[in-house]
Amino acid sequence: MDEKKYLECEKYYVFLLLIFVAGFYGGFTISVKGGSFANAQTVNIALLGIAIGTRNFSSALSIFLSIGAYFIGTIISEQAAWLISKKRLLRWDTILVFLDMLVITTLAIAPIHTPALIYSITINFLCAMQFNTFRSAEGIGMATIFITNHVRQTGSFFTRWMRKPYEKTYLKKWTRHGGMIVSFCLGAAFCSLLGLKFHTKVLLFADIPLFIIFINLLRADLTTERLLLGKRVPSGH
Repeated sequence: MDEKKYLECEKYYVFLLLIFVAGFYGGFTISVKGGSFANAQTVNIALLGIAIGTRNFSSALSIFLSIGAYFIGTIISEQAAWLISKKRLLRWDTILVFLDMLVITTLAIAPIHTPALIYSITINFLCAMQFNTFRSAEGIGMATIFITNHVRQTGSFFTRWMRKPYEKTYLKKWTRHGGMIVSFCLGAAFCSLLGLKFHTKVLLFADIPLFIIFINLLRADLTTERLLLGKRVPSGH
């Protein structure tokens, strides 16, 4: 499919910026404040089991709340996308990015003594909604908050491309998944570096890529894709 035929929310650059932000969130909740890995729940469930096994029940409760926030975020994003599509005003994808900016800005300017659990729960919630909303970039299934599958897909399609270098599809897929890995790593690196100086206010830097995405999605909703609202849904939904 020609790139022009993809919705703006399906463009690869959107996914690159989103996973950069996800890396930023991961770096924040691990190295700055949060105490857990907000992007995916495998680690958190393992930590929950460890906390229960070592009878550290206060820690277990905190981790459980973070996992619960992720679960609730998935439910809300699924329902919100369905309800908003009927209004045909804006796409849920656009609204979600705006909400991300609003919430992240609030966390960034929150008092320094705000409990780490608040950051962890909130970012888990946002990550769940983002994961459930953005699913496919220009026909390639992609996650925008963690890289486990990107590592697998990069290796898989790289191997196929080595066997059949004339297959441009394999080249495209392994380089695009690889690009997502690099972008995620850069996000975590920038957050960890800037967090040393700005502490929780470092989250304001995440607003920059989010703002770029929001403006482009909003413009598409109001102009080029106006007639497609409510009629065409992003791939993967």
